[in-house]
Amino acid sequence: MMTVVGVRFKTAGKVYYFDPQDFPLKLHDLVVVETARGTECGEIVMERREVGEEEIAPPLKQVLRLATERDRRILAENKERERRAFETCKRKIFEHKLEMKLVQAEVTFDRSKILFYFTAEGRVDFRALVKDLAGIFHTRIELRQIGIRDEAKLCGGLGVCGRPLCCNTFLNDFQHVSVKMAKEQNLSLSPTKISGTCGRLMCCLKYEQDAYEHLLHVTPKYGAVVETQEGRGTVVENNLLTGMLKVRLEKRPDGAPLVVNRKQVKLVKDGKIKVEKQELDALKDME
Repeated sequence: MMTVVGVRFKTAGKVYYFDPQDFPLKLHDLVVVETARGTECGEIVMERREVGEEEIAPPLKQVLRLATERDRRILAENKERERRAFETCKRKIFEHKLEMKLVQAEVTFDRSKILFYFTAEGRVDFRALVKDLAGIFHTRIELRQIGIRDEAKLCGGLGVCGRPLCCNTFLNDFQHVSVKMAKEQNLSLSPTKISGTCGRLMCCLKYEQDAYEHLLHVTPKYGAVVETQEGRGTVVENNLLTGMLKVRLEKRPDGAPLVVNRKQVKLVKDGKIKVEKQELDALKDME
């Protein structure tokens, strides 16, 4: 076991482990640490604890110091540098007539590098742009192409629920979300109903998936054959949350379906949830 603290460098960013040494660290303290890309300043989001060595990517780097007033001043100055760098890069992209959208500029804590994040439909030859920017800022320049989900995470905004985007507030990593999840949760497969601000499937589809998988395990699906007190029939509708089923009885095929609780039937043959090929084809770009 090793003693570590968890440090985060961006809002809703990944948490990295560092050796706390003998510093009296508390939640939300700012600390200066050594990382693979140089000295960085981050926030303590996980207090000192013991973790297994298998959870740590060696070598475990150390906390160098608690952030000083000078360190805090550097952070504030870097924010202003990022604002100016963003405007400069945006102007240069226009001058070079490049088909790319600048999303964010980031100045590393030690000012050894400026990173520019952008989106684009395809590959972009930005070598001349990098040369121009290096001549202006006299430091290392790195351009990174990111996806539309990453753009939403960096920029933030409001979701269809009216709340700030999950990816920008607390999600450390993007979870895999599939069209099958929406189908299993009995949601409309209309893109406007299941897509987030980024245009991809909503991350929150993942939140309740475990509960829906359990309910699907104990609830006969659409098309299932079941035995009821009034005879055998086929499930034509189910409500996973309430457990109520509508069963069309074999002896009354043209009659009104029998409404019954899932606990009152015996499963003979379960149905299957299918996502049609045309549905997948229409929504595959949203995953």
